[in-house]
Amino acid sequence: MKTYIVGGAVRDELLGLPVKDRDHVVVGATPDDMLARGFTPVGKDFPVFLHPKTHEEYALARTERKTAPGYKGFVFHADRSVTLEQDLARRDLTINAMARAEDGALIDPFGGQQDLQARVFRHVSKAFDEDPVRILRVARFAARFTEFSIAPETQSLMRRMVQAGEVDALVPERVWQEMARGLMEAQPSRMLTVLQECGALERIMPELAALWTPSTNAGQAGSLALEAIDIAARREHILSIRVAVMMHGMGNAIDPVCRRLRVPNECRDLAVMIAREKGVLASAEALSAEAMVELLQRCDAFRKPQRFRELLWVMECVDAAQGHETVDRSACLEAQLSAVLKVAAGDIAAQVAARYPGEPQRIAQAVRDARIEALGSRGRAG
Repeated sequence: MKTYIVGGAVRDELLGLPVKDRDHVVVGATPDDMLARGFTPVGKDFPVFLHPKTHEEYALARTERKTAPGYKGFVFHADRSVTLEQDLARRDLTINAMARAEDGALIDPFGGQQDLQARVFRHVSKAFDEDPVRILRVARFAARFTEFSIAPETQSLMRRMVQAGEVDALVPERVWQEMARGLMEAQPSRMLTVLQECGALERIMPELAALWTPSTNAGQAGSLALEAIDIAARREHILSIRVAVMMHGMGNAIDPVCRRLRVPNECRDLAVMIAREKGVLASAEALSAEAMVELLQRCDAFRKPQRFRELLWVMECVDAAQGHETVDRSACLEAQLSAVLKVAAGDIAAQVAARYPGEPQRIAQAVRDARIEALGSRGRAG
């Protein structure tokens, strides 16, 4: 029984990057061997175990055979006879198909170290085309490792996979999982570009792909979306802001797309809100006090002020992509929000209820009037 560190940990070590998680492959063992050594089984589809002390993952070396379309259509085989090279051969990219032995020796049967030095993503074998998730992974890696390019033969293979309908078999949860991780990388635009160039984006999110379709102003909208999402990444914004920035040009398509991909509610709500309110926000300095209160009401800012602030940050990224700096506007709107939040709505409600028992409609109007008054008698948000 021999164990090896494999995959991303080896890759990141060779790149001089921090190693966050270590995955291990065990050669020459059976599930009973692992259990006898105190490992805890966790894998459903194939034998994966947690180390009794470190809790790191140890998987038995395995081979796989495709039996149906999509990423779940596989049968796995794991026993003592499976070699390390056979296990590495089933991996996606050469840079992820290296192993480090217990004595420190590097095992690199597919030229991963050379591709690391050349900054190239290259598939290990034709088995790559059996799993459409690998297209999403390559796109995500492109967003993380911004200096890497995709080998022409790998790019061609990805296109053929899309044309063969493999991407159509992906389930929404897996698509969203990979896209969400890619959006949180250093340069998310590269993920979208890779998916667009191989045709996958049109299959998994045609509404976003339409921004690149040669039609009226569409190409410009696509370019702005790419620049805006990278600005959001450089500013280290959270996922919901990056999703809203990416989708801001999709209009009424945002809600159905988010529901189809099962995007979390906090991401969907912010994306829908920016599409609805971006026109108002663009001229927010000119809003009357009444209109400002209505805007805050529509955005549920009295209950969720942080989400309104996030809305402003989304707008800042979109504006910056267009060459406009709007920090002053955001500061102005933040000041208006702070002023309105100081209104003691609960106290006003109690006073009105005591004065006009049985007339609850007066409460909402009184609170609204107090908020308008808090913005000042000038009748403008600024």
